Amino acid sequence: MNLRPSLLLGISLISIVSFAQAPSRPADARTFRDLAYVEGGARAQRLDLFLPVSAPKPVPLIIWVHGGGWAAGDKSNSPATRLVADGYAVASLNYRLSGEATFPAQIQDCKAAVRWLRANAEKYGIDPAKFAVWGSSAGGHLVALLGTAGDRKHFAQVGAHLSVSESVQAVCDFYGPTDLLLMDKQSAGRGVFRHDDAKSPEGLLVGGAIQENREKAERANPLYYLSKDAPPFLIVHGIHDHTVPIGQSELLYERLKANHTPVTFQKVISGHGGPAFRQPDAEALVSSFFARTLKGQDQVLKTFSIDENAPDASRQIRR
Repeated sequence: MNLRPSLLLGISLISIVSFAQAPSRPADARTFRDLAYVEGGARAQRLDLFLPVSAPKPVPLIIWVHGGGWAAGDKSNSPATRLVADGYAVASLNYRLSGEATFPAQIQDCKAAVRWLRANAEKYGIDPAKFAVWGSSAGGHLVALLGTAGDRKHFAQVGAHLSVSESVQAVCDFYGPTDLLLMDKQSAGRGVFRHDDAKSPEGLLVGGAIQENREKAERANPLYYLSKDAPPFLIVHGIHDHTVPIGQSELLYERLKANHTPVTFQKVISGHGGPAFRQPDAEALVSSFFARTLKGQDQVLKTFSIDENAPDASRQIRR
């Protein structure tokens, strides 16, 4: 993959900035590494699985999808593993990056992983009716696609278990792109990338400049597939994000609301990832969302107000 040095550095930073120092393995879990969800497939088509030791079976599953501009990153250091202690199984998956295959390979892999996990749910003590997905940045984009595309066969399938459901019951989207064609306009000249460029993360994803490949870019838009059976969404985005403009999440939120899909949108004082997404209020919001959607607990989703004039993250919450 021939990337400009500045772009490669930017993608590398995207892949590590969001959840640096996140635990890679919970203390009390059965751990299965590098499970192939496509038999005989690419090296990337593998996942790690963490199972709670003492929780009554079957347990709900949270699937983590990493970011990295679709061109970098991997399944290590998933922030979702903290939720194993709350009685969830957690899967963290890799997928083919844009240097290996262009879109829709990435969503095909995510769907194959969902099918494999559901087909093997009984083996691992997982509830096949309670699957949630959570991702950041490019991973946020892919989990939003999983939520809106559901069981409809918009993409050719890879892997096995072709008749198994690809649906998920909840989506947690951390600052993922939605409409690639609008990213430069929404960035208003302040973006880290020129998204319309053929060598941008979005251009590499679709295999060319997105404005010259509009049909391919539209197929990568989660809203293209939105229907009345979309699952509940939680969206979290930083107001100072110059990598994925917050307008991407605002657009998704407004369309989900108009579709009468249950959706919660939380803004934080942050750029593209960082400590604000791990502060206690944000983590509590995520925990409550999964408890409500996967465990049926009567949880109130406690969103919080932010002071948009606060100079740093330590003063961001207005009580």
